[in-house]
Amino acid sequence: YLVKKIGAHRRYCNVIVVSLVKAASEYDPYKILGVSRSASQAEIKRAYKNLAREWHPDKNKDPKAEDMFIKVSKSYEVLSNEERRSNFDRYGQMDDNQPFGQSQHHGFRSFHNSFYFDESFFHFPRYPEYRDFADSKYMLQHAQFNSDVLPDSYKRPYLIQVTYESCFACFHIKPVWKEVVKELEPLGVGIGIVDLGYERRLASQLGAHRAPSIIGLVNGRVTFFHQAVVREHLRQFVEDLLPQKLVEKITDNNYMTFLENWHAENKPSLLLFDQVPVVPLLYKLTAFAFRDYVRFGYVDQGETYNSRLLRQFNINTYAPTMLLFKEDTVKPVDIIQARGMKRQIMDEFVSNNKFLQVPRLASQQIFDELCPVKQFHRRRKYCVLLITGEDSAFLPGNKAFLDFATVNKKDVLRFAYVYQRQQQPLCQALFQSQAVVILERRSQAGKVLFRCVSGGWNGSNEDKYHLHEQLELLQKDPTYLSSDATLPELNNEMAPIFIIQWMNAAYDYILQIYDDLLYSNWSEMMPILSLIFSALFILFGTVIIQAFSEPGENEPRQSKSKTQTKPEEDKDFVEVTELTDVTYTSNLVRLRPGHLNVVLVLTNASKNALLRKFAKEVFSFSGTETLHFSFLNADKHVHWMPSLLRSARQPSHSDEEEESTDYTGHVLALNGHKKYFCLFRPVFTGDDPNDSSSETSRGAGRATSIEVHHKLDKLGLWMERLMEGTLPRLHVPAWPVLGDAASNTSAES
Repeated sequence: YLVKKIGAHRRYCNVIVVSLVKAASEYDPYKILGVSRSASQAEIKRAYKNLAREWHPDKNKDPKAEDMFIKVSKSYEVLSNEERRSNFDRYGQMDDNQPFGQSQHHGFRSFHNSFYFDESFFHFPRYPEYRDFADSKYMLQHAQFNSDVLPDSYKRPYLIQVTYESCFACFHIKPVWKEVVKELEPLGVGIGIVDLGYERRLASQLGAHRAPSIIGLVNGRVTFFHQAVVREHLRQFVEDLLPQKLVEKITDNNYMTFLENWHAENKPSLLLFDQVPVVPLLYKLTAFAFRDYVRFGYVDQGETYNSRLLRQFNINTYAPTMLLFKEDTVKPVDIIQARGMKRQIMDEFVSNNKFLQVPRLASQQIFDELCPVKQFHRRRKYCVLLITGEDSAFLPGNKAFLDFATVNKKDVLRFAYVYQRQQQPLCQALFQSQAVVILERRSQAGKVLFRCVSGGWNGSNEDKYHLHEQLELLQKDPTYLSSDATLPELNNEMAPIFIIQWMNAAYDYILQIYDDLLYSNWSEMMPILSLIFSALFILFGTVIIQAFSEPGENEPRQSKSKTQTKPEEDKDFVEVTELTDVTYTSNLVRLRPGHLNVVLVLTNASKNALLRKFAKEVFSFSGTETLHFSFLNADKHVHWMPSLLRSARQPSHSDEEEESTDYTGHVLALNGHKKYFCLFRPVFTGDDPNDSSSETSRGAGRATSIEVHHKLDKLGLWMERLMEGTLPRLHVPAWPVLGDAASNTSAES
């Protein structure tokens, strides 16, 4: 009888399973998206975009559009993830949890506990109305969170809800959540939703192990919400996430101190006038987003002790007003007034005024934004830099430079200044002190072209006229910047000292531990406590062992470690090969198409000095696979250079140049396949202000004799033009043979 009873139950179970599998087949994501089971990810994505556009409830007024849009989104979630797609292909499962046989929610309970079917067998939600199509844009994935949300939390706070599709409490707080999202999102608060069923990895990273949970994220730090889920509590929770003292309260007594502090802070000052006694959350969020650029103050118009401030700036008391001040503390540079102040309006207003008229280059971030690197598809940007000091003796010159910058504002010019004492590496790289330098950045690695305005700067009318003349010449001729240098990274003058950074980090860590101990249950804290006790045991165990060990036991090991930690030699070098009878054919005659060999001509006397200078100038180009670097000893191969220049038949060569026998410091870019070369000749730079003959040499264009260490001063600029393809090419019918005797024969023929 028992066997018959068991058999009857098995047949009944099989019937139910078959019917349920048949019902689940109606939710086939392949059929919903209209793709085959062998479809690629590109085909699946294309089908999803077309169907989502067709069934979006905002565009399709069909009553079934919302349900169809949810099905399309759900199907794409399954098929776009290889693991979920594999689970569905193997088990017919729509979730990314374990397969049926290993699921934590078993479809059938034990036979001894009577037959029972769990409604979560196929992961159908108990409350299908809980999922709203509008929530899909807030859904977070692990990769998206780390690449987008986490860095963005340093500009705005995020409010994240951890939910689950069969969570009754999540359904209960949904109306409050929608109301809060509708209020906070337009203010600039980021919104996110994490599904505990689909994104367990992200939930584990956030430390959320139950649903529902509400999390605040600011500056990469996670904070849990532990109060009753009501609108006022959530709004206050977001406001408490923001750092303190973002906005300073301004009155008649302290407004001048606030405005005059622009010099020390190196930031513009923004004042908001409004009737409410507390600082609006919208203004706090704007101050948080731009705290690195602008100082924010708030004036309560309802207070009687602000009457003088309101009269001085003629403030309208019927609408919020924002005034932005820069170096001038009497007259604002920009004003905005609106009854319904929106986040977009405030962001645009502050973004257009992030810097002073002449800001101080106090960090690399300011330098990168104020003087961007030259882009080929954009207009050139030049930075006019005043190198000055902090003493009172420099104040007249600094004030004159500010007046000049205010009058000569242009889109292509950015005016700034640096303190020589604070940025000594930068000033040393430019070889200048207490002067005006015009520069253009060429690469992220610090490569710049620059020119120092001669005569220094003391703020006189002659200096202003001379600087204006130099800027006009620069607009007409971009090659006016004749010098190049590699600038080091700027010192961050505004960075807090190490002890303050350490104290802030320790405070945040202690606060997080206190929050975990107060609100987390002990079962969740056990792994952390176990890790702490293990670390303490290892630490004290090591101390005890070292205390009882003999002093001489560790000496051999220490000496061995010292020999093993010998610093390695610097591996940054340029491989330069000598052109000889053996390497000549492979490095030139049979050079692969598209490859160039950059050859330096030197002598035995100048070999060491020129090779060091050559390696320094071409190091930034050494990563290019199509470039090879060599040198030719003119003492060994006397006739090769004259033979090459005669065979090129360059009409621009003068007789003096053809008869010259000193080719030391010449550089050639040889294309062995196409039989042409580009030639670099040493040119006198004329940068030495103490040399009385510099003017005549500059007029002549080329010096008769140049010191060895100055012969390659212009090679870096020549290499840039070589890579751009703008150098003239000299073609030859055939490459001369390197041997002296053969070269003579080739020259005579």
